[in-house]
Amino acid sequence: MAFSNLYSAVCRGKWFVSFREVESNLLVVDKLLERDFNSQDTGRLSEREAIPLMIATKDGRSARLGNSFSDAPQGSTAIIPVHGTMLKYGTYCSYGTTEYAALIRDAADSANISSVLCDIDSGGGAVDAIAPLVDAILYAKSKGKAVVAHCDLCASAAYYAASYCDEIIASNTISAEFGSIGVMMSFPDYAKYYENAGVKVHTIYSNLSDYKNAPFEAAKKGDYASIRDEELDPLARDFQANVRKNRGECLKQETEGLLRGRMFYAEDALKVGLIDSIGNQDYAVRRSREINAEMTINNYINSKS
Repeated sequence: MAFSNLYSAVCRGKWFVSFREVESNLLVVDKLLERDFNSQDTGRLSEREAIPLMIATKDGRSARLGNSFSDAPQGSTAIIPVHGTMLKYGTYCSYGTTEYAALIRDAADSANISSVLCDIDSGGGAVDAIAPLVDAILYAKSKGKAVVAHCDLCASAAYYAASYCDEIIASNTISAEFGSIGVMMSFPDYAKYYENAGVKVHTIYSNLSDYKNAPFEAAKKGDYASIRDEELDPLARDFQANVRKNRGECLKQETEGLLRGRMFYAEDALKVGLIDSIGNQDYAVRRSREINAEMTINNYINSKS
């Protein structure tokens, strides 16, 4: 199942992803498409180590928990690691955003957790990987928990999700990068491969299904206009609109390429409004607690007005 989820995502997906993330995974993709994995490579999903439960306690110490956030000291900050290429479901290569989302929800439901820190180091991933993470972030905020994104690489789908957090903080001024707000799609064309193997593939559509897969069939003939217009542009417009809404007035929308795929290192990202500040994990944890305290005060004031 873990192998099949990854194979499906690679072959069918639309991607909010930095192209460097694509290139870094080309070897894995080649092995997938050639089915060059043995049983030891693929393994069973159940044999993976569970995502570690990490917290920062009130006094700033980081700690690894057992199986539940209920074991955390009162007032702790949950640290959720969102690392690597984002896929909706877990595979033998990575955890899925459904798994990260479950952790965020568990943290939000724990009386001992005061805030959530998403430790992001990702060049993005599949479009369908975003919704579970966004839903979990919004759920945590609805439970009165501040959610802060603390990031090294935070590109494309990862930035889409991070934009829903209360603040975005770069972890350093050396490698931290932000942006790649855009969408892409790729697929392999096996026509020549099968032809050389003596296999002819026949695809037949009903007379009543002339629009079915039309953009994809046109793209196989080298006409990408329909794919761009009907599949990719709507996603890109939605991505841009959500970043505008979530980042608000701090976003310098006039910056060339800002919403069209350009990447920015931390100091420039701060200038153009993609992030709120730069600091280490201790700083990010402290900010999450300050935001949580501000939220508590504002909710109390609003309840009395």
